[in-house]
Amino acid sequence: MIKYKAFILCFSCWLICLSCKNNPNPSDAYGNFEAIETLVSAESNGKLLTLSLEEGSQLEAGVLVGEIDPVPLKLQKEVLEKSIEALMVGMPDIPVQLASLEQQWAAAKKEELRIQQLFQAEAATSKQLDELKSQRQVLERQIHALKSNLNIQTRSILSQAETLRAQILQIENNLEKCKIINPISGTVLSKYVEPHELLTVGKPIYRIADLTQMTLKAFVSGKQLSQIYIGQRVSVLIDGPDNTHKTYVGTLAWISDKAEFTPKMVQTREQRVNLVYAIKIGVPNDGALKMGMPAEVLFSPNPKP
Repeated sequence: MIKYKAFILCFSCWLICLSCKNNPNPSDAYGNFEAIETLVSAESNGKLLTLSLEEGSQLEAGVLVGEIDPVPLKLQKEVLEKSIEALMVGMPDIPVQLASLEQQWAAAKKEELRIQQLFQAEAATSKQLDELKSQRQVLERQIHALKSNLNIQTRSILSQAETLRAQILQIENNLEKCKIINPISGTVLSKYVEPHELLTVGKPIYRIADLTQMTLKAFVSGKQLSQIYIGQRVSVLIDGPDNTHKTYVGTLAWISDKAEFTPKMVQTREQRVNLVYAIKIGVPNDGALKMGMPAEVLFSPNPKP
């Protein structure tokens, strides 16, 4: 039994030495790959007429991928346009409506001047002159009052028309929202709806992510902070066939300014009580990197691509 225990102890030491020999440079950090995901949601209510994408589709930014039924909004716009036309028909024609009073005022003014000349020649009385002057002043007040009323009517109609035009602009904006425009270039991760379904504002349509540039989120200890800096080039390793590693060159893009407890999935129970700092490393994707894939980080100087 003693010989057996001694054999087991020696064998274990041999395995440890062999492991150290095969991995003389243990990794400095561990983490998993992430990608910036964008959830595209409906911006309008209505029936989904078309949606030309599938999970795994490669889409360019700005491409029209679907449309929500715009007919109800178009009908609302047409009603508002007809309402504006009806309002404009009732717009007062100020010169025409003032023409009659202005002609009477002109005749009264002319007659007043004639009587004034006769009065100066002592051929007319002051009473006649005062009556004509009073008549002219009454016409002036009538013209002023009518012009004021017509201007108020005009401003009211124009204000109502302007309100309707603002509503039309709002509807036109909502009509644009009926078009489903892909916001970023990337790969469709999930598709949540199908054509002919009824959508409401905010309902998810699909999720897309740019997988050409992956982000490795890893964790380092406080002692390692002095070894790293923003913009630093680091080596990122993923598992390859036959216990080999495939190496990428990444750029350290972010270092958390707050310590946190090590996530449970990262290390052992003893190590989980340690405080660590999250970091993010940008890594160009050649197609082999997948979301959630584990990776290791080496802070070696000037890694080669």
